[in-house]
Amino acid sequence: MMSWRWDITTAKKLTRARTPEGRIEPREWAGMLQLVSIDTEHAAQVDLSEPLIVATVPNGGMLIIDGWHRLYRALTTGVAELPAVVLTAEEELACRIFGGEKGQGYLR
Repeated sequence: MMSWRWDITTAKKLTRARTPEGRIEPREWAGMLQLVSIDTEHAAQVDLSEPLIVATVPNGGMLIIDGWHRLYRALTTGVAELPAVVLTAEEELACRIFGGEKGQGYLR
């Protein structure tokens, strides 16, 4: 997201066997979709039972780092909630590639 980047493969490995701790209400996140590139054909095929991965970003609150296509599909099909797994601070830092103390990253 913007100049922050995460290794989603690592995040998925860390959360693979974890039971979702929470639920995301897609309507509350709809405005954030403006910041993400969505492939609508891919979004039509995603599995909404796969939990979104959420990170607590230092000084920034909660952020979805994996699951934007699922969020889009939920919004367009009227799904009210999606399962979510929240990374611990240590897991978030282990997955982070750029941003914060790992460097400013880049903008494209």
